[in-house]
Amino acid sequence: MVKSGQVAEFGFSNPDRGRLGLEVLDLAALRRRLSADTLTRVHRTDFHQLFLITSGEAEVMVDFVTHHCGPGTLLHVGPGRVLRLPAGDAEAFLVLHTPAFATHSLTPFGPVRHTVPEADRAVFVRAVQDLRQEYRRNLLTNEPLDLLRQLLGALLLRVARLPGDAPAQADERFHRFQQELERTFARSRNAAEYAAAIGYSVRSLNRICLAATGRTAKALIDARVALEAKRLLVHTDLSSAAIGHRLGFSEATNFTKFFLRETGTSPGAFRQ
Repeated sequence: MVKSGQVAEFGFSNPDRGRLGLEVLDLAALRRRLSADTLTRVHRTDFHQLFLITSGEAEVMVDFVTHHCGPGTLLHVGPGRVLRLPAGDAEAFLVLHTPAFATHSLTPFGPVRHTVPEADRAVFVRAVQDLRQEYRRNLLTNEPLDLLRQLLGALLLRVARLPGDAPAQADERFHRFQQELERTFARSRNAAEYAAAIGYSVRSLNRICLAATGRTAKALIDARVALEAKRLLVHTDLSSAAIGHRLGFSEATNFTKFFLRETGTSPGAFRQ
């Protein structure tokens, strides 16, 4: 774990087997393992986290949105997203895995919160239990990882088709834009540059983005920059000017105007 300002950065570390890029456990076990400070600290990770709530209630903050969770709620927190662990009396299964371990990965840009239909909850619980059983078996036997990867892949495919995953977001062209946006948002806010990078005209890129989200490419670019600004303002000690510079603004006043336009408040007020 590396602390930066007020946010803790966690890299994947399996306490059962250091090089295995998967861990399956329950929320109670995680709470026993972590300090009270870590449980309440806002953090982000470089790995995927799945929470399947089986009983009780909880509130989970992901990227400044509080999700109210009850039985049947499934949360997917992708790498880089800011998270505060569940607060409440909920019981949950957790599946933690590195991007490299999975044969099929959920997009890090998809919805955070899903609701598992009541008719399918037993299926999801059994899928996680099967994965956990194979995980524990592998810890004892050190067998090849093929079945473990396949069970994880099957679970992730089930998650991907839950309500909340808009079909349009599976469009490969939109996915390419999202990947380019994640790589480039701190250097460019020009939609034409993104369109050129993935081989489309601005007009075509806008059509793709509107079909997937109802928003233009420029609106999505600005929203991503604003989200990163929020993360840095709240969870680091960097000055507003330094944050603006990190996000590609040559002048602090330009960053302030941008942030005010996007969020309705100044950087200083948002930080407070």
